[in-house]
Amino acid sequence: MTDPERAPASFPEGFRWGAATSAYQIEGSPLADGAGPSNWHRWSHTPGRIAGGDTGDIACDHYRRVPEDVALMQDLGLNAYRFSLSWSRILPAGTGTVNRAGLDFYSRLVDALLARGIQPCATLYHWDLPAALADLGGWLDPGIVDRFAAYARVVFRALGDRVPLWATLNEPQVVVDAGYLHGTHPPGHRNAAEAAVAAHHLLLAHGAAVRVHREVGRGKIGLVVNLEPKDPATGSPADRAAAARADAYMNRQYLDPVFLGSYPQELDEVYGRDRPRVPPEDFRRIGEPIDFLGINYYTRSVTRHDDSVPFLRAAPVRVPGGLYTETGWEVHPESLTRVLLWVRERYGNRPLYITENGAAFADPPAAEGGRLEDPLRVDYLRRHVRAAHQALAAGVDLRGYYVWSLLDNFEWAQGYSKRFGIVHVDFATRKRTPKASALFYRDLIRSRGDAAVSPPPP
Repeated sequence: MTDPERAPASFPEGFRWGAATSAYQIEGSPLADGAGPSNWHRWSHTPGRIAGGDTGDIACDHYRRVPEDVALMQDLGLNAYRFSLSWSRILPAGTGTVNRAGLDFYSRLVDALLARGIQPCATLYHWDLPAALADLGGWLDPGIVDRFAAYARVVFRALGDRVPLWATLNEPQVVVDAGYLHGTHPPGHRNAAEAAVAAHHLLLAHGAAVRVHREVGRGKIGLVVNLEPKDPATGSPADRAAAARADAYMNRQYLDPVFLGSYPQELDEVYGRDRPRVPPEDFRRIGEPIDFLGINYYTRSVTRHDDSVPFLRAAPVRVPGGLYTETGWEVHPESLTRVLLWVRERYGNRPLYITENGAAFADPPAAEGGRLEDPLRVDYLRRHVRAAHQALAAGVDLRGYYVWSLLDNFEWAQGYSKRFGIVHVDFATRKRTPKASALFYRDLIRSRGDAAVSPPPP
């Protein structure tokens, strides 16, 4: 592999430079124009669930500011935009009657993007489940697989002629871990047996949506997962085993079934004897061939054995002298290269997109003239794009990079307390102000990545 400090960073013609968002985090107006409530609407209105008592009722007000936001994307030079659809905006009850106004909102968004030369990438599910389906058991209900397929069919028929890139699920690992194992996201459960069932139903729903896309859709379809290398804190057998369990639970649990037709053996240690048996036919349904894999990368985890941690018996260790973001994640760009190479080695050299990559830092207030300097985020982007290019130079079939996130937004359980955006949002006025990182990203796109290795200005 070439030296990361010296390798040229030009990316190929046709490479997709984008930004990513999700529906509940930016849209606001969650019940407008006939939409139904989602599990996250209910959760955010439950006292004590969200930092500061925040909700997504207004968020970034993107639902009413699409023209402004798409113009901003064009000004920044984006040629791709990844967004998610609100299932309950389109199907208020999760199934049955279509809310035409909700579907029309996304149709207008897609048309606005295409008019400005920005490729849409739509994600069917980014954590906001129709509340009506949550009442039926959510991802514990076997019927949700067919309901998700029916929802996908509605969307593919309505938007498939204009959306060239689709993702079925975003980060199923977080849905399971936060919702069913640790209880910090809806439905707020802490049950290992439920977590195993929810994970399996999510993967079955993914496979079902891919099959529907082959029937009625156009363009390409894939899956988006969050990957995080797990490095043992020491060379001890206990720490190595803990890192292997953590890796199986977070990384391989959602890729091995799709590409290898099995679950990692270490999951037996995580979920225990109550883990349900999986019929071989389910792996055939999950393993429906996909066109690309989306990878969300933020950090690595140095892991030690810890019997006090339920289920995993593994805990992260903070690295002395390491740089950490506001969310407590180590800045470790070299592990992005490792992740991309690991995917190629384990699952084959298939088309990949970095569908999320970014960081929350404590941004300073805007200076006179409106300029907002965020040097840590600029450095984060520079180093991670350089790391992505290292994988590309080593032969990884990398097709695009989406920064997370376009806008400061509702950061789930942390409300508005953490800012990931390259564009600052004043949550009193919803005014957008591009940060220095947005201007850097604009220059990086113009240079096809060369700005990632150019020395920063003095």
